[in-house]
Amino acid sequence: MSDEMILVTGATGKTGRRVVRLLEERGVGVRAASRSGTPAFDWSDRGTWEPVLRGVTKMYLVVPDLGSPQAAEDVAAFARQAAAAGARHAVLLSTPGDAWGPAQEHVLATERALEHAGLEWTVLRVRWFFQNFSEDFLYDPVLSGEVRLPAGDGKEAFVDADDIAEAAVAALTEDGHAGWCYEISGPRLMSFQDTIEEIARATGRDIRYVSLTPEEYAEEQRAQGVPEEWVQLSIGLYEHVRSGGLATLGDGVKRALGRPARDFSDYAKAVAAQGVWNA
Repeated sequence: MSDEMILVTGATGKTGRRVVRLLEERGVGVRAASRSGTPAFDWSDRGTWEPVLRGVTKMYLVVPDLGSPQAAEDVAAFARQAAAAGARHAVLLSTPGDAWGPAQEHVLATERALEHAGLEWTVLRVRWFFQNFSEDFLYDPVLSGEVRLPAGDGKEAFVDADDIAEAAVAALTEDGHAGWCYEISGPRLMSFQDTIEEIARATGRDIRYVSLTPEEYAEEQRAQGVPEEWVQLSIGLYEHVRSGGLATLGDGVKRALGRPARDFSDYAKAVAAQGVWNA
């Protein structure tokens, strides 16, 4: 067993639970932090911070509301407290700043807060997860056979959450990653039309992508009872895809892991073989 104790926040999320599993497989001590964990951890309750930081040497940080001013304040305070408690290195899950539009300055401020907290640091700027189609908000639309989004034919460099987790674990357990900002993306640019065609081909099902206007999408979301705040946030995120603002590739997987990023078609075939998308 390693003498490290690595704190993983967001430990029940898509990347966090994968990071926990990979660290445990390597015999590394892990403290999986979440609101339901023991001890409980909540970014918004600073009274929960000290118990989870005891004995921690390194950290994987997943921060809610990353594009908000509060995120930068919380990361700055948490990282300073962690450094004072003996932590040496933190890996932050981030995004390309332009993915957030007007909130870009807050994303960059959060990264800078970590960089100036007295810790070694690594930043992972990631893209839309493959797993959104099988583990999250796009799962039900895929099952229904119709994915209705206001993303037009814009392209994004969708990425496998397993690649993100492996890059995080490499940064936490190997030398040579401190001070690096890795742009983590998949190996090719894809539209939502492309992704749905890949899933349809892998499953043998009739699944189609329907391009909506932002107004049509907002109306449908409101009819389903989605809060207006989330409606507007979603429209903004899809607009960055629609406009082509995310049509860039990153080499972070290659730089962090020494291999190419996994392709969406391999993901789609593997998930389809598990029966996850069976109607």
